[in-house]
Amino acid sequence: MTIAQALLAFLAAASVLTVTPGLDTAMVLRSTAAGGARQAAFAAAGISLGCLVWGAAASIGLGALLAASTFAFTMLKWAGAAYLLYLGLRLIWRPRDSFEAIDDGGSKVSGWQSLRQGFLTNMLNPKVGLFYITFLPQFIPAGVGVVPFSLLLTAIQVVLALAWFAVLVALTTPIGRLLRRPRAVKALDRFTGGVFVAFGAKLALAR
Repeated sequence: MTIAQALLAFLAAASVLTVTPGLDTAMVLRSTAAGGARQAAFAAAGISLGCLVWGAAASIGLGALLAASTFAFTMLKWAGAAYLLYLGLRLIWRPRDSFEAIDDGGSKVSGWQSLRQGFLTNMLNPKVGLFYITFLPQFIPAGVGVVPFSLLLTAIQVVLALAWFAVLVALTTPIGRLLRRPRAVKALDRFTGGVFVAFGAKLALAR
């Protein structure tokens, strides 16, 4: 497999995986409805930053350590599952009737808080690290530097994700007024909470 063939194959596979609905998609959609394009951009940046950190860790071998260490995987898995369950259950039990996004202290949620939430959601999910360490090697041709080429593939995947998030934001922003109606706000909060709980439970049961 040549470098060009590896990059084309990776682009095709990563594109399909990127547009597959999941936790990141749910977070960006909800951020768009809650705070518009700006808040969604911060959430997407946090998610992408988490992917970059995991991709870099996998590239230099830390991902292999995580895969080999049952204790490290278990600790990070439970921390991530607890975080997702906390976010999800709070949205289900305390859905809002307004998308003036506020935190537990009564203050408006800032863009930086959205970035932190997106970052932590990915960083506390060891399956993201395991994804990179099992997915990237399939597209590394013989004779290239493993670390720099892995970092290149990670960067490509992050760019694809950001492009997909931009499409989601562009499609969601025009109907933002409809999504901000009290009934729609509660429904979206509970739906997003259900997604978070489902992914948290799936993560808790992962081996």
